[in-house]
Amino acid sequence: MSENIGKSELSGSSQRWYEGITRYQWLVLTIASLGWMFDVFEGQIFVSSMREAMPALLGVDPDAPVVSRWNDWAFGSFLLGGALGGVVFGVLSDRIGRSKTMIITILFYSLFTCVTAFAQEPWHMVVLRFFVAMGVGGEWAVASAMVAEVMPARSRPVMSSIFHASSVGGTLMAAAAGAYIVGNPDLGESAWRWGFAIGAAPAVLTLWVRWKLREPEQWVKARERALSDDEQKTGRVIELFQGTNLRNTIIGVSLASIGLVTFWGGHIYGKNALLREAQKEALVLESVSLSAPKDAGEAEKRAYKESRQAALGKHKETIKRAEMLSMVLNTIGGGLGLVLFGWISTRLGRKGAFILYHAVAFVMMLLLFEVLIANDVGTMWLAITLPVFGFFTLGMHAGYAVYFPELYPTRLRGTGAGFCFNMGRLATAAAFFGFGAFPVPAETKAVYLAPLYLVGVVIVFFARETRNEELPE
Repeated sequence: MSENIGKSELSGSSQRWYEGITRYQWLVLTIASLGWMFDVFEGQIFVSSMREAMPALLGVDPDAPVVSRWNDWAFGSFLLGGALGGVVFGVLSDRIGRSKTMIITILFYSLFTCVTAFAQEPWHMVVLRFFVAMGVGGEWAVASAMVAEVMPARSRPVMSSIFHASSVGGTLMAAAAGAYIVGNPDLGESAWRWGFAIGAAPAVLTLWVRWKLREPEQWVKARERALSDDEQKTGRVIELFQGTNLRNTIIGVSLASIGLVTFWGGHIYGKNALLREAQKEALVLESVSLSAPKDAGEAEKRAYKESRQAALGKHKETIKRAEMLSMVLNTIGGGLGLVLFGWISTRLGRKGAFILYHAVAFVMMLLLFEVLIANDVGTMWLAITLPVFGFFTLGMHAGYAVYFPELYPTRLRGTGAGFCFNMGRLATAAAFFGFGAFPVPAETKAVYLAPLYLVGVVIVFFARETRNEELPE
């Protein structure tokens, strides 16, 4: 990292971004990051097991159209829950405090992820994803506000980026669970249930939160002002749409909507890139054609389907690990993009960083899905492209942790950041329910959604630049 990072954020300070950070500030970053890491694990464990869990609940093979439909509905439900939880718990954090609300959110998503292990029907999965997401959406709003309030101005963009980048750890944990638990043939057809069962583990983190964290000084002062002045009440959603807050809210919701719709509708399907290649290799090894004969009758189609499933089942573990390798490569690139967003936004400004990430993400989305995958270029080019693809499509999400808390005063910070980020989930939920009603291949979804990144570039031009500004009181 450059020695000069953060100087422009300090109005003349010569300190490096990490100099002068206290042990307690590092502790806050660590706890917030662990909460967000486990948060993301709870979301991504479904992604890692969606080809096993839903087919098992439906009693059909993984490639049946009904599986894709129910998975899309589960995604939609998850995103709806995140939208509600982000708003509710964001408001709660402004009213009762950051640390208390963080405990509630972690317990919320831990409990319902664990309960998912006992799902018996596809609608159970859909409903439980909703409640998991309420905790997931709430935790981000609380943790991002706390990190922003505790860190000095020179360090805030980098620290907020590091906080959001901890999501990589959650995704990698989910990928490992997918490869070695969900994809483990020794655990039988119910292996996916063990992946969800370990979701109870983050609940232990709440003990550390309760023991170590205190409320940020900014929040304490805002709470005191609220008790003596009705005009300074905390956590009022209506104020997000009043005065100067209105523009910030529209911009924030728009950016989050674009980033999350393209993430859930495009980025996550990067994990299918190497999976497709592994499936082809398995079929070749078992002397099964890649597709059914064009003029085949019903009996021939049925026979082909059975032989195809038998061949893929024989190489289930290898295919699952290829899928998780795609996820890992995608995520590693995304993690680097998340960490560097803070540094880039210090150099180029928040607006410049957002424009760069959106513009390149558009190119990478088309390159991966419309060119490389569509033309069957092979494993090597996919493995090279996936980290770059992840860098920009996922990396921009750090901007929400950096930028959204800078838009609102302390008494509205959790409410505003949570509302902006999680209304993006609401827009994404609508898209997935649409995909569920009119199912299209994953690659097609990604190509359809890619132009949204260009819309994001345009929106950023109307955004307020917050570089060199202190957090509003």
